[in-house]
Amino acid sequence: MKILITGITGFVGSHLAEYVLNQKEGHEIYGLCRWRSPKDNLSTIYNKIKMVEADLCDLSGLLRHVKMIRPDIIFHLAAQSYVLTSFNTPVQTIWTNVIGTVNLLEAVRLSEINPVIHICSSSEVYGQVSEDEVPITESCPFRPASPYAVSKVGEDMVAFQYWVSYKIKTIRTRMFTHTGPRRGDVFAMSFFGKQIAAAELGLKEPIIHVGNLKSIRTFCDVRDAVKAYWLLVNKCKPGEVYNIGGDATLTIGEALEKMLSFSRKKCEIKVDPNLLRPSDVTLQIPSTEKFSKETGWKPEIPLEKTLRDILDYWRDELSRCPWKALTVEK
Repeated sequence: MKILITGITGFVGSHLAEYVLNQKEGHEIYGLCRWRSPKDNLSTIYNKIKMVEADLCDLSGLLRHVKMIRPDIIFHLAAQSYVLTSFNTPVQTIWTNVIGTVNLLEAVRLSEINPVIHICSSSEVYGQVSEDEVPITESCPFRPASPYAVSKVGEDMVAFQYWVSYKIKTIRTRMFTHTGPRRGDVFAMSFFGKQIAAAELGLKEPIIHVGNLKSIRTFCDVRDAVKAYWLLVNKCKPGEVYNIGGDATLTIGEALEKMLSFSRKKCEIKVDPNLLRPSDVTLQIPSTEKFSKETGWKPEIPLEKTLRDILDYWRDELSRCPWKALTVEK
């Protein structure tokens, strides 16, 4: 079976490629990436996958590759995925996430192939919910609170439209907070882990710069998330949408305190105004009942292991490449 993963060099894409390669079936994996994308996350599996260079904003390039590969399954994970950055680059965020998705689906339509396509939307589409709306179900109304969230609403609806109009077999997910080793350092728990590791190694002062610590999140380990994505394309119905998320609900501050309890150095916490969003989503607790009923999936990795693994990842990274610690100062 031929599998195409967009955004394969990223956090989730690299974990997903590893997971699929570990299945008993012999799958042929193609990774779509831009020429300038770093390949560090694929270092242990690079010789087991086939990389193709393309940009989501280039329909002609996508069409050429899709016609050549003729994938049976597509995992569409590539995106501008950082909420705070989207406030500074709204046009680029919406163009990449919405037009990029349209281009991919057009490439599939014009190639006249019939793959199952996972479209990765986001829990951010729900925006700020009231307490009586949690746990959040798939029928919760959209209230996007950032350009990133707007782009994911667009991506979500474009995927649904291609199913309704052309019977392109899209299945959408709205993934809630997920983290783990290899997460980019612009995301909260990975950013905290990097700062703690840098302080332990004496590469920076023992001060952890933070944004809003009061937001409530339900955390899922990325390794549980990619298992869910694999079940999705094998067991779920085209045209449907599914919430996926973990079962550890706590504030960002409480998660940071757990991570700090694993630290080898006492650190001070300092709020940085530059890390606060113009508008924020402070309550995200998912209902994953629909997805669990159809697949039997449930999260298995405890948050404590996830946080320890993030910290160990950054300890290793900064021990080998101490210059990377320069980017944690604010």
